[in-house]
Amino acid sequence: MSDKKKALFDSLVKKVEGIVSGGEIEPYERLRSVCKLLKEEVAHYNWVGFYIVDKKNKNELFLGPYEGEPTVHTRIPFGKGICGQAAAVEKPFLVQDVSQETNYLACSMKTKSEVVLPIFKGGEFVAELDIDSHMKNAFDDLDLDFLKRVCDIVSALF
Repeated sequence: MSDKKKALFDSLVKKVEGIVSGGEIEPYERLRSVCKLLKEEVAHYNWVGFYIVDKKNKNELFLGPYEGEPTVHTRIPFGKGICGQAAAVEKPFLVQDVSQETNYLACSMKTKSEVVLPIFKGGEFVAELDIDSHMKNAFDDLDLDFLKRVCDIVSALF
């Protein structure tokens, strides 16, 4: 399975590069296209979105483009929930079973695991990629490596 998954991720990296270099399309729409691509092409990615650092309140994230069920969590303070914790430490945050997490903000009762990765531009933390799965233990090292590559590519849009 991992060879098949790696091949899928390699092909998706090329598609993400194509979307990001999409010329005339507005950056937020390109980010939305990346979300749509990842959600549609990776079966265990059930919610894919970007949380962006608020330029006025640098200790808060706001919800950017996403694909999946609507969420009430449109603003998240650093330190609160998985996204806020990842923002506070500026490092990837992987939770294989959200029911075991005491500082968890539930976007959907269907979510069983979540991964959040920071996005940097010019060394500055500017946003994060948040992915929820309806499966426990959904993410592995291949997912993390792939998503780090995606974050590096999309950083050009911030």
